[in-house]
Amino acid sequence: MPKQKTHSGAKKRFRVTGSGKVMKQGSGMRHNFEHKSSRVTRRLNGDVELPATEAKIIKRLLGK
Repeated sequence: MPKQKTHSGAKKRFRVTGSGKVMKQGSGMRHNFEHKSSRVTRRLNGDVELPATEAKIIKRLLGK
């Protein structure tokens, strides 16, 4: 049986931590920073953990 390929869109957007959590960048961090306050920018800058139901799907796409 052939190996399953990693989903190339998912590997650019998600990462799996050592403990198995799936992390992604917060939404709203691509453009229009001149309209956002520095406080909002700092809050959105951190990574966000995915819920367990979505994490299961993403792990399958990543082959983990």
